[in-house]
Amino acid sequence: MQRFVVQRVVGLLLMLFSFTMLPSAGVALIYGDGDLYPFLIAFAVTLGTGFFFWLPVRSIRRELRLRDGFLVVVLFWSVLGLFGALPFVLSEKIEMTFTDAFFESLSGLTTTGATVITGLDSLSHSLLFYRQQLQWLGGMGIIVLAVAIMPMLGVGGMQLFRAETPGPMKDTKLTPRITETAKALWYIYLGLTIACGVAYWWAGMNVFDAIGHAFSTIAIGGFSTHDASMGFFNSTAVELVAVVFMLLAGISFSLHFLAWRSTSLKPYMLDPEVRTYLSVLFLVTLLTTFYLFMSQTFQDLPASLHYALFQVVSIGTTTGFTTAEYYAWPGLLPVVLLFTSFIGGCAGSTGGGMKVIRCLLLIRQGVREITRLIHPSAQIPVKIGTKAVPERVLNAVWGFFSLYVASFVVIMLLVMASGLDQVTAFSATAACLNNLGPGLGDVGSHYGNINAIAKWILCFAMLLGRLEIFTLLVLFMPTFWRR
Repeated sequence: MQRFVVQRVVGLLLMLFSFTMLPSAGVALIYGDGDLYPFLIAFAVTLGTGFFFWLPVRSIRRELRLRDGFLVVVLFWSVLGLFGALPFVLSEKIEMTFTDAFFESLSGLTTTGATVITGLDSLSHSLLFYRQQLQWLGGMGIIVLAVAIMPMLGVGGMQLFRAETPGPMKDTKLTPRITETAKALWYIYLGLTIACGVAYWWAGMNVFDAIGHAFSTIAIGGFSTHDASMGFFNSTAVELVAVVFMLLAGISFSLHFLAWRSTSLKPYMLDPEVRTYLSVLFLVTLLTTFYLFMSQTFQDLPASLHYALFQVVSIGTTTGFTTAEYYAWPGLLPVVLLFTSFIGGCAGSTGGGMKVIRCLLLIRQGVREITRLIHPSAQIPVKIGTKAVPERVLNAVWGFFSLYVASFVVIMLLVMASGLDQVTAFSATAACLNNLGPGLGDVGSHYGNINAIAKWILCFAMLLGRLEIFTLLVLFMPTFWRR
């Protein structure tokens, strides 16, 4: 382990992160909401701490190794959540304990969208903007952005990219240079954000809300500037814009890049993961519409379809926006929607969950094992499209799935041990591990009423889900620390 190299990179990344607090300070100046100094103080503290870490080791120029990359990513997301909490703690406009501030900060950065804050409509514009910006920065991963910048500072980026980028096919590069790959992903990310913001504005949002919701939509975060979330706008046009861009954000950004470069929709149509992703959401929407209509939750079929479509796409992509209290819907619907979030978005998207490609591989491998019972000697490859999937990838997917289930069970039991009831503990664990946000029971509307111990456990779940299990759990292996 190259401790000084890790220290230098974390210091550089902290200094980089400190400048993201300045836009919120600018918003405080524009609106005169009295929250200027918390952001300036947070900026100074974060910049100073990063400089303090970097200065003693500034002359060390050795290349990061793979295990160094894992440690940097985990350290940075943890430290990021810590320093990201400073504006919430320092603000006099809102009273928050450190636990609540850290929970809110990490929830934003991991794009979970679980909030402990009530009264968003009366919160200062700068704090509202800051919450939305946290999600936007966390969406594609600030580490991926850093990959594009680090070579200029003498730090290689491939190890960070491999440790941060989600999905079983993460080693596939779009361009020959990893720096150019990171830049390409961020150009697509920025372009979708701008398009989403303009579409929201055309649909009737004011500029501030349009920018804020574009941030959280493309990041698949789910934070809103209003307590009623998307229901505040009571606009079919706004909801349709949200549905379109949530669907787009749930598709791999690498696929967006390929479609843009080829100026064709073929990459989407030919991709098995995208077809499965859209099929799952379509089928769950049909089921939800039928159940809402038959249970007379809404008066007619169009209204049932309207609410079902938005909520299924929002929960299925792990965004977490709401237009209705879905957790109060009858029968099996809340649980079905929650289970849909376990599938989540496509690999390489900003979505959470296990990812569609992994679920698809698990199903196809299961079918293969059943077929082998009938034809024990047959050589039956598992294919995605026309390509056979290497056994190493299949083993990694099974390993991921087993660790995901085991982590879920352990975290849920710990949350229950802290005092939460079974429904709340189950849904809160699922919502945080899948980076979804809203749950059932006591966490249906917000997480402010649960105890501090449960919040810290759920913070670990958010980080575990954001870093896709392996990146975090590898640090708990004794072999990781051996020379």
